[in-house]
Amino acid sequence: MTEPPHGPDAGPDFTPEHIARARALRQGVWPVALAGRTAGLALLAVLGLTPAGAGLIAAFGSSWPARVAGAAVTLVLLPQLLALPFGARTRVVRARFGLVTQGWGGWAADVLRGLLISLPLVGGALFAVYALAGLTRWWWAWAALGAAAATVALSWVAPVLFEPLFNRFTPMPAGPLRDALLALAARDGVTVRDVLVADASRRTTALNAYVSGFGRTRRIVVYDTLLSTAEPREVELVVAHELGHVVHRDVARGTALGAVGSAAGVCALAAVVSWSPLLDLAGADRFADPRSAWLLAAVAALGVALAGPVGCAISRRVEIRADRHALALTADPEHFIAMQRRLTISNVAEPSPPRALHALFGTHPTPTARIALARTSAPALPPG
Repeated sequence: MTEPPHGPDAGPDFTPEHIARARALRQGVWPVALAGRTAGLALLAVLGLTPAGAGLIAAFGSSWPARVAGAAVTLVLLPQLLALPFGARTRVVRARFGLVTQGWGGWAADVLRGLLISLPLVGGALFAVYALAGLTRWWWAWAALGAAAATVALSWVAPVLFEPLFNRFTPMPAGPLRDALLALAARDGVTVRDVLVADASRRTTALNAYVSGFGRTRRIVVYDTLLSTAEPREVELVVAHELGHVVHRDVARGTALGAVGSAAGVCALAAVVSWSPLLDLAGADRFADPRSAWLLAAVAALGVALAGPVGCAISRRVEIRADRHALALTADPEHFIAMQRRLTISNVAEPSPPRALHALFGTHPTPTARIALARTSAPALPPG
């Protein structure tokens, strides 16, 4: 499956005013985002590839548990503290474009919730890895199995445990739209437990919907912003796209791929962080010493950064397939195009962003490409 061509401009579907506005948002947000990423990698390099990180962890005490706990605390808190001004600046820019509705107190509460989730997860992972490293030379094999199992487990429990921490969900009232969404799912052979409405308007004006969960936990979730803005048929098209991910088992495939990737990543990490010259740089005599934790984080972050564009390319192919599914399920390319226009305008997205930026960070096809795909399925549809 090939990606539809990246259009040279937005064509007749978007006004020059929208294109200019979306470009201004990108020019305001992306330099800050890239600077934040660079600063985060620089922090990891400084603390992971010099004795500074080892000294920071050693300051928590000489005992093994204290050092592992210190590693977890610093690995979570320091990058988060560094990221705060960049996140705040991005938020200010997005607020100028009407995309932020949440106050600073709510934003701070979300940051705190994220920390309360991250600390136990990172702490548990580090205690497990360093306990294994101290017990057996085959620690990396057991850690790889653990990483794969954790990936699968988190994929199952996240919709039930984590999503409710950040949004409130209420059942969609009985009515034609709810019936239509359930009928779409039934036509696709997808069993859903319920149709829920997420109170996304507490944070943003952006529009979205998704299908989450597995088996009995699967539900259709629609942003309240989408319900209040889009026509019912357009909501159906968004949900039809999300059902395409379920029908093609994209979540299950993604979870399996993530599990395999996590296991392979642990094996690669083990080979790199056990290399004596790197351990010397990091100020640790062996990997089993928890003082090597910042080296572990630095190498892992570099690997994630290098793999990012590959993951984005895979994601775009998956999203194209879901678009094709939505068009086949609804046989309504006209409303699909209307839906893409509405999402692009409401989210202040660029119809055709710079190619390099899209190749490196774009997880979805461009709006121009998605609209072109719909017109390919119905050549008689007029532009604009």
